[in-house]
Amino acid sequence: MGLWSREHAVTLIPAIGVMVLLGILCRFVLCKREEKTRMIPLQVIAVLLVLLEIGKQALSLRQGYDLYHLPFHYCSIYIFAVPVMAFYRGKHKTVVRETVFGLCAALFLIMLIYPELIYGSGSIKAFFSSYFSFHTVVFHNLVMLALVLMIGLNVPAPTTKAAVKPLSLFLLAFCAVSAAMAQLLKTNYANFYSCNVPPLEALRVSMKGVLGYGLTQFIYVLAVTAVTVLFTLMFYGIFRFVRKLVAGKIPAKV
Repeated sequence: MGLWSREHAVTLIPAIGVMVLLGILCRFVLCKREEKTRMIPLQVIAVLLVLLEIGKQALSLRQGYDLYHLPFHYCSIYIFAVPVMAFYRGKHKTVVRETVFGLCAALFLIMLIYPELIYGSGSIKAFFSSYFSFHTVVFHNLVMLALVLMIGLNVPAPTTKAAVKPLSLFLLAFCAVSAAMAQLLKTNYANFYSCNVPPLEALRVSMKGVLGYGLTQFIYVLAVTAVTVLFTLMFYGIFRFVRKLVAGKIPAKV
């Protein structure tokens, strides 16, 4: 399995172009409006994400529920995080928005580097024939669009304080729940039961013969947790740096 497929190239690249254009348009039309108005596009995305998930769960129930459809995957985070970010108005809204920004940034960059890891070319081919494939493709592209709109509309503003600690705690809590459910239900949520990357899965399987299943899984879960947290934080930092650079908040030579 490669990083990109032909199907990803002919669909994702144009989709990102459309996202950028929408981000520019929203910035031009809404950036100087009051916050309540600027949040409307993100609220629309949040509602669409929830409706898509409701449709997936309803269809799975009707067909005989598949445990893989439970929301313990990494990308299941966005079902809850994006709506909270879009509608929350409390005193912690800046931290909430920074946290969700970090999560969306991670997914966006994974999609740029290794889209096959998020959804395969089969999902693209079955886009019009399977609701699950339709859901997978549209859902992840909506999350990417949410990031573009957050940047275009300065939500959160580039000058806000980093949310590394709450983002880390949020991810650790997610990993604890997801990893526990993966082992309990023997279902591969967020790669906590087995690895979707063939060379790493081969390593995990070979370790079982030496260390035994229990210790191997414990080490594997710790490794996946560390990668999940550090990967997200790394790309959160990259995006913050780029936003500050573009906004002229740091010298261009840095």
